[in-house]
Amino acid sequence: MINVRIEKDKEGFYRSFICTGHAEYAEEGADIVCSGVSALVINTVNCLEDLLHAKITTEFDSKEGGYLFCRFEEKPDEKASFLVDCMIHGFDWIIVQYGGKYLRYTIKEA
Repeated sequence: MINVRIEKDKEGFYRSFICTGHAEYAEEGADIVCSGVSALVINTVNCLEDLLHAKITTEFDSKEGGYLFCRFEEKPDEKASFLVDCMIHGFDWIIVQYGGKYLRYTIKEA
């Protein structure tokens, strides 16, 4: 299962998100759930960096269980928050389409 933990500060601003695990929907190389989640998360990070020039720190390891961590170094602006909202919306649609046994996300106050 892929687990995503999204953290917000007490004011409701996104602070970080971490994505770990593999969906195990299908064999490696054919797992469309894992590919979909990866595309959403990686695209979000790439857009934050390349289009918005947001001040973020990232860590990534595709091996051992899959791992991507992203932390905002300062409060994200409206556009950056919207990108994270879109990522979450994509997660919702994957869960609707494939069920909750392959992907779970939580939003916590940090």
